[in-house]
Amino acid sequence: MNQEEDQARQAGLPGCYRHPGVHTGIRCARCERPICPECMISASVGFQCPDCVRSGSGTGHARTANQPRTLAGGVLAAGDPQLFTKILIGINLAAFLVQLVVGQRVQDEFALLGQALVPGMDGVQGVAQGQWYRLLTSMFLHNGYAHIGFNMLSLWWLGGPLEAALGRARYLALYFVSGLAGGALTYLLAAQNQLTLGASGAIFGLFGAMAVLMRRMKYDMRPVIGLLVVNLIITFAWSGIAWQAHVGGLVAGVLVGIGMVHAPAERRGPVQWGACALVLVVSVAIVLIRTAQLT
Repeated sequence: MNQEEDQARQAGLPGCYRHPGVHTGIRCARCERPICPECMISASVGFQCPDCVRSGSGTGHARTANQPRTLAGGVLAAGDPQLFTKILIGINLAAFLVQLVVGQRVQDEFALLGQALVPGMDGVQGVAQGQWYRLLTSMFLHNGYAHIGFNMLSLWWLGGPLEAALGRARYLALYFVSGLAGGALTYLLAAQNQLTLGASGAIFGLFGAMAVLMRRMKYDMRPVIGLLVVNLIITFAWSGIAWQAHVGGLVAGVLVGIGMVHAPAERRGPVQWGACALVLVVSVAIVLIRTAQLT
């Protein structure tokens, strides 16, 4: 078993019914057995396993008729199933390297900040001064080796299975919407002169969506719930941690996850992207309210 398969196994994803060593978040639309990309045959709705197609219980078409879909209805992309997770990790590591080379200046210019005078910079800085980009850039900055190490391990453990189950576009939407929601709540509740940075909001969003996915698949939720509880204890027990980002990201991840996983097949797209849009609109509203308070 390679490392990627071991990650999927640890996340609770089942093995393909024909290839038990290949863990997957995709199921046959007829018999609901887990199936890997090699075993998927596209049908009029979703995809089916070879046994259902051969037995005539399904209405399978040729593989070229429709693109195979993930559990959430996303297009199953060819190639590395963890590609975007690796790209996100790479971006975070590259940003951390820039921080090590350039120093504090990177945090001063790109970390999340409500409104404050920053030494060495002209004028008042912060989101309240129109620097909305800080809500995004702060998601890729980290304060030390332990900070980035823990976040990237969590992203690796959670990201791969979710990327496979949701599809790349939906997975990226979940990640960024959760991160922005965490940043918005931090902007609203944290001190206006507090510099905040880290991918924790997005990571907690993945925790929330993973819990929703595992409940939908009727898997043992104790591992992910236990890990989430430990993270929440650390969040509130240690000083210097932006608990607002964790809570905001977690709530956003649960809401988006529900929309992604439980959307009815006939209205899947509007429900899924509507859930993302709703959380994003609420986040923007929070930012506008806080900005009005500070200006």
